[in-house]
Amino acid sequence: MHVVMLLYPRFQQLDLTGPFEVFARFEELNLHLVWKTLDPVIDVNGLRILPTDTLAGSPQADIIFVPGGPGQISLMEDKEVLSFLRRQASYARYVTSVCTGSLVLAAAGLLTGYRATCHWLSLNQLAYFGAVPVSERVVIDRDRITGAGVTSGIDFALTLAACLFGEERTKRAQLAMEYDPKPPFVGGTPASAGPELAASLRAANAAFQKDREAVARRAAAALQIV
Repeated sequence: MHVVMLLYPRFQQLDLTGPFEVFARFEELNLHLVWKTLDPVIDVNGLRILPTDTLAGSPQADIIFVPGGPGQISLMEDKEVLSFLRRQASYARYVTSVCTGSLVLAAAGLLTGYRATCHWLSLNQLAYFGAVPVSERVVIDRDRITGAGVTSGIDFALTLAACLFGEERTKRAQLAMEYDPKPPFVGGTPASAGPELAASLRAANAAFQKDREAVARRAAAALQIV
């Protein structure tokens, strides 16, 4: 079973490496890291990851996966990437993402009419593409599975693994990873952080979010023409 995981410049590595860690524990899954070339891809914080396949050389995915990160802004208007995702999704068993990767799927027209989630700062933008934004950590709607922000990638991957291989095997993988999160602080969601801290983070990201929203609106308008 082929899991095709998209790389791109300035992606958020934990969106990808969390799910990769889970998927790698199931021998039935063949993992492919794909991008336009085989040159190292640099994430938003400088981590370099080597693709294993190009878009052109990628196998047909049983599971297609898109991580998020600041670099996804340009992907929403990248015709080569959007066409690749549409082709892969046509035959994939599951179409999936974590964080703002769902906005890339949405820009490809792959979430229209589906319930989906995203990082909380960008969740509302899914509606521009005809998706139904849901503020949950993992959202399953038919063959679409989306995870919320960054750290939810592990939860997303365990959820998908349970769909594929059952609860018992997935629980073994979770135990082997010692995945039993107990964060040192309460406040990992806007609701638990409280309005003051959430507002502060919104303000700090306002300019960036304005740029992301402008591209999302433009990509959504283009999608209506397709």
